[in-house]
Amino acid sequence: MTSIQQIDGPNGTLLAYAKTDGEGPAIVFLSGYKSDMEGTKAVHLEAWAKAQGRAFLRFDYSGHGVSGGVFEDGCIGDWARDAQAVIEATCDGPVVLVGSSMGGWIASLLTQRMDRVVGFVGIAAAPDFTEDGFWAGFSEDERRQVMEEGRIALPSDYGDPYIVTRRLIEDGRDHLVLRSPLPMPYPVRLVQGTEDTAVSRETALRLLDHIDSPDLRLTLVKGTDHRFSEPANLRHIEQAILEVLG
Repeated sequence: MTSIQQIDGPNGTLLAYAKTDGEGPAIVFLSGYKSDMEGTKAVHLEAWAKAQGRAFLRFDYSGHGVSGGVFEDGCIGDWARDAQAVIEATCDGPVVLVGSSMGGWIASLLTQRMDRVVGFVGIAAAPDFTEDGFWAGFSEDERRQVMEEGRIALPSDYGDPYIVTRRLIEDGRDHLVLRSPLPMPYPVRLVQGTEDTAVSRETALRLLDHIDSPDLRLTLVKGTDHRFSEPANLRHIEQAILEVLG
Protein backbone atom coordinates (compact mmCIF):
# COMPACT_ATOMS: atom_id res chain seq x y z
CA MET A 1 0.00 0.00 0.00
CA THR A 2 1.29 3.43 -0.93
CA SER A 3 2.11 5.66 2.04
CA ILE A 4 -0.23 8.52 2.91
CA GLN A 5 1.15 12.04 2.62
CA GLN A 6 -0.36 15.48 3.16
CA ILE A 7 -0.41 18.95 1.67
CA ASP A 8 -1.92 22.21 2.88
CA GLY A 9 -5.30 22.58 1.19
CA PRO A 10 -6.73 25.79 -0.29
CA ASN A 11 -9.06 26.26 2.71
CA GLY A 12 -6.30 25.82 5.27
CA THR A 13 -6.96 22.15 6.02
CA LEU A 14 -4.52 19.30 5.56
CA LEU A 15 -5.39 17.12 2.56
CA ALA A 16 -4.26 13.48 2.58
CA TYR A 17 -3.20 11.67 -0.57
CA ALA A 18 -1.36 8.61 -1.85
CA LYS A 19 0.67 8.95 -5.07
CA THR A 20 2.21 6.06 -6.97
CA ASP A 21 4.93 7.07 -9.42
CA GLY A 22 4.97 5.60 -12.89
CA GLU A 23 4.37 6.34 -16.54
CA GLY A 24 1.83 8.99 -17.46
CA PRO A 25 -0.75 10.16 -17.99
CA ALA A 26 -1.38 9.89 -14.25
CA ILE A 27 -4.67 8.21 -13.34
CA VAL A 28 -6.48 10.29 -10.71
CA PHE A 29 -9.31 8.72 -8.70
CA LEU A 30 -11.97 11.09 -7.34
CA SER A 31 -14.20 9.46 -4.75
CA GLY A 32 -17.85 10.09 -3.97
CA TYR A 33 -19.92 11.95 -1.40
CA LYS A 34 -18.84 10.80 2.10
CA SER A 35 -16.49 8.25 0.50
CA ASP A 36 -12.72 8.23 0.79
CA MET A 37 -9.53 6.97 -0.79
CA GLU A 38 -9.65 3.68 1.15
CA GLY A 39 -12.69 2.52 -0.81
CA THR A 40 -12.66 -0.69 -2.83
CA LYS A 41 -12.40 1.00 -6.24
CA ALA A 42 -9.63 3.42 -5.24
CA VAL A 43 -7.43 0.78 -3.61
CA HIS A 44 -8.02 -1.77 -6.38
CA LEU A 45 -7.21 0.69 -9.15
CA GLU A 46 -4.07 1.80 -7.35
CA ALA A 47 -2.79 -1.80 -7.26
CA TRP A 48 -3.84 -2.34 -10.89
CA ALA A 49 -2.06 0.82 -12.05
CA LYS A 50 1.04 -0.02 -10.04
CA ALA A 51 1.23 -3.47 -11.63
CA GLN A 52 1.25 -1.78 -15.02
CA GLY A 53 3.84 0.79 -14.03
CA ARG A 54 1.36 3.66 -14.37
CA ALA A 55 1.22 6.77 -12.19
CA PHE A 56 -1.81 6.85 -9.90
CA LEU A 57 -3.22 9.34 -7.39
CA ARG A 58 -5.97 8.91 -4.80
CA PHE A 59 -6.81 11.43 -2.09
CA ASP A 60 -9.40 12.61 0.43
CA TYR A 61 -11.34 15.85 0.08
CA SER A 62 -11.52 18.03 3.19
CA GLY A 63 -13.94 16.53 5.71
CA HIS A 64 -13.48 13.08 4.17
CA GLY A 65 -11.31 10.16 5.25
CA VAL A 66 -8.11 11.24 6.97
CA SER A 67 -8.02 14.78 5.59
CA GLY A 68 -8.69 17.69 7.93
CA GLY A 69 -11.94 19.57 8.19
CA VAL A 70 -15.55 18.73 9.03
CA PHE A 71 -17.70 17.03 6.38
CA GLU A 72 -20.81 19.11 7.08
CA ASP A 73 -18.85 22.33 6.54
CA GLY A 74 -17.90 21.37 2.97
CA CYS A 75 -19.52 21.82 -0.42
CA ILE A 76 -18.93 21.02 -4.08
CA GLY A 77 -16.84 24.14 -4.69
CA ASP A 78 -14.57 23.35 -1.73
CA TRP A 79 -14.05 19.76 -2.81
CA ALA A 80 -13.34 20.72 -6.42
CA ARG A 81 -10.68 23.17 -5.21
CA ASP A 82 -9.23 20.45 -2.97
CA ALA A 83 -9.01 18.06 -5.92
CA GLN A 84 -7.33 20.61 -8.15
CA ALA A 85 -4.84 21.53 -5.43
CA VAL A 86 -3.78 17.92 -4.85
CA ILE A 87 -3.45 17.22 -8.57
CA GLU A 88 -1.39 20.36 -9.19
CA ALA A 89 0.86 19.61 -6.22
CA THR A 90 1.55 15.98 -7.12
CA CYS A 91 1.18 15.48 -10.89
CA ASP A 92 3.53 17.13 -13.37
CA GLY A 93 2.01 16.13 -16.70
CA PRO A 94 -1.31 15.05 -18.23
CA VAL A 95 -3.95 13.28 -16.17
CA VAL A 96 -6.93 10.99 -16.73
CA LEU A 97 -9.72 11.68 -14.24
CA VAL A 98 -11.71 8.73 -12.88
CA GLY A 99 -14.70 10.07 -10.96
CA SER A 100 -17.04 7.90 -8.89
CA SER A 101 -20.52 9.28 -8.09
CA MET A 102 -19.92 12.82 -6.78
CA GLY A 103 -16.36 12.40 -8.05
CA GLY A 104 -17.86 12.40 -11.55
CA TRP A 105 -19.28 15.86 -10.89
CA ILE A 106 -15.98 17.09 -9.42
CA ALA A 107 -14.12 15.65 -12.42
CA SER A 108 -16.52 17.37 -14.82
CA LEU A 109 -15.71 20.69 -13.17
CA LEU A 110 -11.97 20.02 -13.38
CA THR A 111 -12.19 19.18 -17.08
CA GLN A 112 -13.22 22.81 -17.61
CA ARG A 113 -10.48 24.25 -15.40
CA MET A 114 -7.39 22.18 -16.16
CA ASP A 115 -5.72 21.99 -19.55
CA ARG A 116 -3.79 18.89 -18.52
CA VAL A 117 -6.85 16.58 -18.54
CA VAL A 118 -6.63 14.11 -21.45
CA GLY A 119 -9.44 11.69 -20.55
CA PHE A 120 -12.39 11.10 -18.25
CA VAL A 121 -14.00 7.95 -16.85
CA GLY A 122 -17.26 8.41 -14.95
CA ILE A 123 -18.44 5.63 -12.63
CA ALA A 124 -22.13 6.14 -11.77
CA ALA A 125 -21.32 9.82 -12.17
CA ALA A 126 -23.65 12.13 -10.23
CA PRO A 127 -23.45 15.64 -11.74
CA ASP A 128 -25.70 18.30 -10.20
CA PHE A 129 -27.07 15.89 -7.56
CA THR A 130 -27.54 18.58 -4.92
CA GLU A 131 -30.10 20.28 -7.17
CA ASP A 132 -31.57 17.42 -9.22
CA GLY A 133 -31.42 14.86 -6.40
CA PHE A 134 -31.61 16.47 -2.96
CA TRP A 135 -33.47 19.72 -3.69
CA ALA A 136 -35.78 18.28 -6.35
CA GLY A 137 -36.74 15.47 -3.97
CA PHE A 138 -37.43 17.66 -0.94
CA SER A 139 -40.95 18.44 0.18
CA GLU A 140 -41.85 22.07 0.82
CA ASP A 141 -41.34 21.49 4.56
CA GLU A 142 -37.91 19.98 3.95
CA ARG A 143 -36.91 22.87 1.72
CA ARG A 144 -38.04 25.30 4.38
CA GLN A 145 -36.05 23.45 7.03
CA VAL A 146 -32.86 23.57 4.97
CA MET A 147 -33.20 27.26 4.21
CA GLU A 148 -34.32 28.38 7.67
CA GLU A 149 -32.44 25.97 9.96
CA GLY A 150 -29.43 25.50 7.69
CA ARG A 151 -29.47 21.70 7.51
CA ILE A 152 -31.48 18.50 7.30
CA ALA A 153 -30.60 14.84 7.99
CA LEU A 154 -31.50 12.34 5.27
CA PRO A 155 -31.41 8.54 5.63
CA SER A 156 -28.64 6.78 3.73
CA ASP A 157 -28.21 3.23 2.46
CA TYR A 158 -24.48 3.54 3.16
CA GLY A 159 -24.23 4.27 6.90
CA ASP A 160 -24.88 7.43 8.89
CA PRO A 161 -27.53 9.88 7.65
CA TYR A 162 -26.57 12.48 5.09
CA ILE A 163 -26.47 15.96 6.56
CA VAL A 164 -27.54 18.27 3.75
CA THR A 165 -26.77 21.92 4.46
CA ARG A 166 -28.04 25.14 2.99
CA ARG A 167 -24.49 25.94 1.95
CA LEU A 168 -24.23 22.63 0.05
CA ILE A 169 -27.43 23.42 -1.86
CA GLU A 170 -26.57 27.04 -2.63
CA ASP A 171 -22.97 26.30 -3.57
CA GLY A 172 -24.10 23.39 -5.73
CA ARG A 173 -26.14 25.84 -7.81
CA ASP A 174 -22.96 27.77 -8.55
CA HIS A 175 -21.27 24.63 -9.90
CA LEU A 176 -23.93 22.90 -12.03
CA VAL A 177 -22.49 21.26 -15.16
CA LEU A 178 -25.60 20.04 -17.01
CA ARG A 179 -26.92 23.54 -17.71
CA SER A 180 -24.03 24.86 -19.80
CA PRO A 181 -21.67 23.50 -22.48
CA LEU A 182 -19.36 20.70 -21.30
CA PRO A 183 -16.62 20.24 -23.90
CA MET A 184 -14.24 17.31 -23.39
CA PRO A 185 -12.06 17.07 -26.50
CA TYR A 186 -10.64 13.64 -25.64
CA PRO A 187 -11.89 10.10 -24.96
CA VAL A 188 -14.65 9.74 -22.35
CA ARG A 189 -16.14 6.55 -20.92
CA LEU A 190 -19.18 6.37 -18.63
CA VAL A 191 -20.23 3.21 -16.76
CA GLN A 192 -23.53 2.84 -14.95
CA GLY A 193 -25.36 0.02 -13.15
CA THR A 194 -29.02 -0.58 -14.02
CA GLU A 195 -29.89 -1.32 -10.36
CA ASP A 196 -28.33 1.89 -9.04
CA THR A 197 -30.86 3.50 -6.67
CA ALA A 198 -28.67 6.55 -5.96
CA VAL A 199 -27.95 7.64 -9.55
CA SER A 200 -30.48 6.81 -12.26
CA ARG A 201 -29.71 5.67 -15.76
CA GLU A 202 -31.52 8.84 -16.86
CA THR A 203 -28.75 10.86 -15.22
CA ALA A 204 -26.15 8.83 -17.12
CA LEU A 205 -28.01 9.49 -20.37
CA ARG A 206 -28.22 13.23 -19.63
CA LEU A 207 -24.46 13.31 -19.12
CA LEU A 208 -23.92 11.28 -22.28
CA ASP A 209 -26.01 13.72 -24.30
CA HIS A 210 -24.45 16.77 -22.68
CA ILE A 211 -20.71 16.05 -22.95
CA ASP A 212 -19.16 17.21 -26.22
CA SER A 213 -16.48 14.61 -26.97
CA PRO A 214 -15.17 13.04 -30.19
CA ASP A 215 -15.00 9.63 -28.50
CA LEU A 216 -17.72 9.06 -25.91
CA ARG A 217 -19.39 5.84 -24.81
CA LEU A 218 -21.80 4.85 -22.04
CA THR A 219 -21.89 1.25 -20.80
CA LEU A 220 -24.95 0.09 -18.83
CA VAL A 221 -24.23 -2.95 -16.68
CA LYS A 222 -27.34 -4.97 -15.92
CA GLY A 223 -27.92 -5.89 -12.29
CA THR A 224 -25.17 -3.67 -10.85
CA ASP A 225 -25.85 -1.21 -8.01
CA HIS A 226 -24.29 2.13 -7.08
CA ARG A 227 -21.22 0.66 -5.45
CA PHE A 228 -19.97 -0.73 -8.78
CA SER A 229 -17.32 -2.64 -6.83
CA GLU A 230 -17.79 -6.33 -7.66
CA PRO A 231 -14.84 -8.01 -9.44
CA ALA A 232 -16.60 -7.84 -12.82
CA ASN A 233 -17.36 -4.15 -12.23
CA LEU A 234 -13.73 -3.44 -11.44
CA ARG A 235 -12.74 -5.09 -14.71
CA HIS A 236 -15.21 -2.82 -16.52
CA ILE A 237 -13.50 0.20 -14.97
CA GLU A 238 -10.04 -1.09 -15.90
CA GLN A 239 -11.16 -1.55 -19.50
CA ALA A 240 -12.68 1.94 -19.60
CA ILE A 241 -9.42 3.47 -18.36
CA LEU A 242 -7.39 1.54 -20.93
CA GLU A 243 -9.68 2.76 -23.71
CA VAL A 244 -9.28 6.35 -22.56
CA LEU A 245 -5.51 5.96 -22.34
CA GLY A 246 -5.57 4.63 -25.90
